[in-house]
Amino acid sequence: MVQAGELPSLSIIVPVMNMVRTIGDLLESLMDIDYDKDKLEIIIVDGNSRDGTREIIEEYPVTLVQQEGRGLNAARNTGIKYSSGDIIAYTDGDCVVPRDWAKAIVENFRDPSVGVVGGIMEGYDKSDLLSNYIDETFFQVTPGFRYRIETTDLRLMQFPAGANMAFRRSALARVSFFDENITYGFDDLQPVEALGFKGFRIVLDPSVNIRHQHRSNIWALMKQHFNYGRGGTLLVIHKRTSLLASWFASYLIFTMSALGIFTFLLYLGIRLRHPMPFNIVLGSFGIFTSFIMIYYLPISVLGGKIWKLFAYPVLDILRGFAFTCGGVYQLFKSLSKRVIR
Repeated sequence: MVQAGELPSLSIIVPVMNMVRTIGDLLESLMDIDYDKDKLEIIIVDGNSRDGTREIIEEYPVTLVQQEGRGLNAARNTGIKYSSGDIIAYTDGDCVVPRDWAKAIVENFRDPSVGVVGGIMEGYDKSDLLSNYIDETFFQVTPGFRYRIETTDLRLMQFPAGANMAFRRSALARVSFFDENITYGFDDLQPVEALGFKGFRIVLDPSVNIRHQHRSNIWALMKQHFNYGRGGTLLVIHKRTSLLASWFASYLIFTMSALGIFTFLLYLGIRLRHPMPFNIVLGSFGIFTSFIMIYYLPISVLGGKIWKLFAYPVLDILRGFAFTCGGVYQLFKSLSKRVIR
């Protein structure tokens, strides 16, 4: 472990907006962090909250600044502007961090080649259906690694998340910090990939763990993934050479093609008044759903909750559809702006 005298200066930056229900729990956990207070600063970047969030923050010995610009990346960059730490750590206003979180982060920066460290996060409401689903889903929205990984390349389904990541300040400066053109999903991953391209090591460490309040209703979950899809399209537009952009572009092309074919088959079945096109669509959908159910079979059986075998695939499909719709929406929105110009 890093000894007290060796601790680097650490800035914890938290972007928030209208988080009156959860910000108090986060701040209480940050107050209890085991770290040299002379080398620690906590900066809360507020995006013009109107629900009492600011009033709660002002009760704690932290630095509160107003966000400059639009989007999460603008908030992250604003925090950097007002920070001084050699290591910059991020979490969100709906998280709770353990006492050893800061030291677990900086331990990984002992190697000077490490540019970014990411950890895992789990829902802290184990009684909530959606919270458990997000922790267990195949279509992961939270980091999916369970063992320590050191790499210079992002891997599919193995990546850090903006609510639990940290950067070496000097490394982050090399990639011009966060790209504020990416205002939705993928905003946090773009600089991670850029650091890998520069030769900095990316460490994914499951001992760097936090608890997160996952989305608590289906509408909020769908909206979240719709916005993730929008962010994917923005990444393709602004960072065409990015591996993340190629992943998303491939996904979007595949899902749009599949939806187009299914729509055509349904139209053909109606026009011809013949069951075959309908059977093809239903058969394909059934095969796809069966593969997803096979993945959830051990989770359902071992947990004694067979209903997950049926509910989880439905949620996966709904999220995937919202993700695709968000990407298509942003594509047309961005193209229409260019045409008008």
